[in-house]
Amino acid sequence: YSVGMKKISPAPLLAVVALGIALGSPEAKAAWATQSYSDITRELTRIAAAHPANASLFELGASDSGETIRGLKVGSGAVQNLVVATHHGNEYGSTEVALAFAEDLALRPIDGQTLFVIPVLNISGYNSRERRESARGRTWDPNRNYPGPCGTEGPFTLQSTRALAEFIERQNIVASATLHTYFPAVVWPWGLSSHDLSTPYDSDFQKLASAATIESKYQIGNSTEVVYAADGTFEDYAYWKHGIWSLLFELGFSHSPSGSQVREMIRANLPGLRRMFEQAPTARAPAHAFGGKCDIRLKALDRHDE
Repeated sequence: YSVGMKKISPAPLLAVVALGIALGSPEAKAAWATQSYSDITRELTRIAAAHPANASLFELGASDSGETIRGLKVGSGAVQNLVVATHHGNEYGSTEVALAFAEDLALRPIDGQTLFVIPVLNISGYNSRERRESARGRTWDPNRNYPGPCGTEGPFTLQSTRALAEFIERQNIVASATLHTYFPAVVWPWGLSSHDLSTPYDSDFQKLASAATIESKYQIGNSTEVVYAADGTFEDYAYWKHGIWSLLFELGFSHSPSGSQVREMIRANLPGLRRMFEQAPTARAPAHAFGGKCDIRLKALDRHDE
């Protein structure tokens, strides 16, 4: 199998494909319908125990659910990157892709990198299969909860989003992939309420997104143009605040994928995720300020269903 221009052994990828087949069984789909966050932490623990030389558990911080957000740290390279799934609790397909990618990385870490994989950010939403996250007697959309140049529905009214924001600053995260369902696309900033959507690095983002979609054939482009305007997202925040090379993966064709659809999401996206991080810059983008004008009328286009 080829990843980029590098020839690799097919054995590790076959192991991941086998994982995808297992996840794709009717029995597995039935398990997802009742699976809780504790099942995810057990799976992370299993991966870490199976690959102790390459992987270990880490804690992001407390959630408003009262549980601790956990992830897998893989590799020991100087460049630190991030994968985070399930901002929206009903998008369990993204959780399964993140878990499969974590195991693939544990088998074969990326040279020179440390990758942090968080399969579930929104614990209460995941446990109830609800998009939004509960806190203090109401619910919030976690991927509208970050500060942004054109506003936010937050900011940081959730412990999960604040913890993630503090983490990417503390760890000097350079590149990130956020995993969602569903709209088969990989997109980049800006994704906000503005007609001024260009960055100085559009060609760089395009190359990364192109590398990520060789197998999936997903659409690529600017987030607002491909999906719709949405203020307060992690992707824009990470780029705007820190110059992080942030890509948003909209995986598959359903928020409730069948077993075979999850298997296909894993098959189609794991090589691209790896290739994206292999080709990502090793330093943050220096010119990441937003210099455009916001258009409040575009806020009406945010459907909150991506």
